[in-house]
Amino acid sequence: MKFQGKTALITGSGTGIGRAIAKKFVENGASVIILGRRREPLEDAAGMLEGIISQKNTGSTVRIFSGVDVSEEKGINDMFAALKNDGIVVDYIINNAGVSGPVTCFANAPLDEFKSTVKIHLTGTFWCSVQGLQVMKEGGKIITISTFFTEERPLEQRPYRFRSPYTASQGAKNRLAEAMSWELVDRGIISIATNPGPVHSDRIYKTVYPKAASEFMRVSGFESLDPEHVDAASKELLPLLGEGEAVVKEGVAKAAEKLGADAGTLASLLEKIQSIAEKVQNNTSHMIANREFLSQEQVAESVLNLCDEEISRILNGKVVPGDRVFYPVKAHIGTATPGVHQPDFGDAVVFTVDAGTMRDAKRVEFLARHVEKNGAKAACFISSNAPPEVQEYISSRFHSHVIDVASPDEVGRWLDTARKNIGQIRAVVHVTGSLTDTRLTGLSRAEWDGLVEKFILTPSMVSQKALEQFVPGGGRDPRLYKDAKGAVMIIGPDLPVGKKITGAQRAQTEVFRGALRPFTTTVNQELSDVLRSRVRIFTILPGTVSGAEPDDKKIADALNFLVSESAASSALVTFCVDESR
Repeated sequence: MKFQGKTALITGSGTGIGRAIAKKFVENGASVIILGRRREPLEDAAGMLEGIISQKNTGSTVRIFSGVDVSEEKGINDMFAALKNDGIVVDYIINNAGVSGPVTCFANAPLDEFKSTVKIHLTGTFWCSVQGLQVMKEGGKIITISTFFTEERPLEQRPYRFRSPYTASQGAKNRLAEAMSWELVDRGIISIATNPGPVHSDRIYKTVYPKAASEFMRVSGFESLDPEHVDAASKELLPLLGEGEAVVKEGVAKAAEKLGADAGTLASLLEKIQSIAEKVQNNTSHMIANREFLSQEQVAESVLNLCDEEISRILNGKVVPGDRVFYPVKAHIGTATPGVHQPDFGDAVVFTVDAGTMRDAKRVEFLARHVEKNGAKAACFISSNAPPEVQEYISSRFHSHVIDVASPDEVGRWLDTARKNIGQIRAVVHVTGSLTDTRLTGLSRAEWDGLVEKFILTPSMVSQKALEQFVPGGGRDPRLYKDAKGAVMIIGPDLPVGKKITGAQRAQTEVFRGALRPFTTTVNQELSDVLRSRVRIFTILPGTVSGAEPDDKKIADALNFLVSESAASSALVTFCVDESR
């Protein structure tokens, strides 16, 4: 058998795709280590797997680690410590564990759920891979499963409306798989990612599509129900999908009594949600040539093929599309922004600064002077983690405060203060700072968490707090977004600068840029196509692949474009401004 004598560890393997992968490995002679949060599905899966082993008489084994949440450091540490202590060698780590995360417009997405989604998908993948190295040898393989909605082509980025934390973390996972291939080559360990398309699963049919359908209803309201009532009703009604007529009727009656709503209206809402969910599914299938979603077994077969010795050597470091979906996408990524007449900024422009170097401080100075020269009042909120010389440099030149830029409450409070004291906010500009040259797979968990906070969670949180300034109450009532205006710019992280930049150095930075591109594309699709607003979030990614110094004037030009009337009609929302010739 092809994998006789080998051992595969599969995260999230009690159900769904993970279970199918474990089954495929066992059928091909491998021993498996399965893990997850709940014991019952793992024990059920183990019984099935042991039956196959007995039938095939392979001598393979099944080992369970229950209560292991891939996002939690201790559980992963303890699992790999136990495997190492027992002398187990793991040949394949399959990063499969995941959650759907909140299925709602970013403006309404709870920040704690955003964070937990990133923690499970991205940090879980990172930490399981890094800790797994202690039980892997040369020839080992790490296969990371992502999603077709984070596929990137030249100047093209797929959005995934209502799934901003999911698509941000999955995009970063793809780039992480690439970065690990560079960093682990000296150990002889291969890293590959694969992006399956829609897969037949309970998650997609019972969670993602129905929740997306209910979000469409929440955005507009339904009959006599306003958005908040639609949201509350959906939480009661969605579990009824797929149940028999009697169960549905009883459930609707209970929901009506609990919410003080009309049972007929709730029944109509449930019917409408089901209809839209089916339409979303049907529309997606029509983007596939044979109109068929993948089976879990097909995904498992793809994963085992990527574990093949020859195929894995050929594809090391690649993100392998496995979706078959012809998904129409606008060219959301550009280089230089279109030229516009110099605008009069007029109102306040707020800079939130998570900078770590004097180069970052001088960028803030250049941009703040630019907006002040053109009619704005600039306010700078500087991270308390910034070096003292950075804080002093900016504070001595502009109206500034040192704050905890990672605190949603503090950022929101200071934005309120800026609006009250210096006027209506025209734009919020968040400066992430740059990634220091570091080997990602050598980071401690605290160091990794700090990078995720700095380059993914804080920019997204600041963006949401800015949206609350532009459209007060818009999270709860999305109808308020119609025709509203506002501008957010995320700057960074920069590509590394120097004459001899390695592929590994670029790949490290791309992990976090790889989160911001799909995040930006997804949120802008919601803002324009769903909420019908003129609010936009641009991401500016400075630097060049050749290692040239970034030009801050090009960032200033991008800010001019962002606050112009033209920005609202632009499909381009992410700009690599220094790559223009």
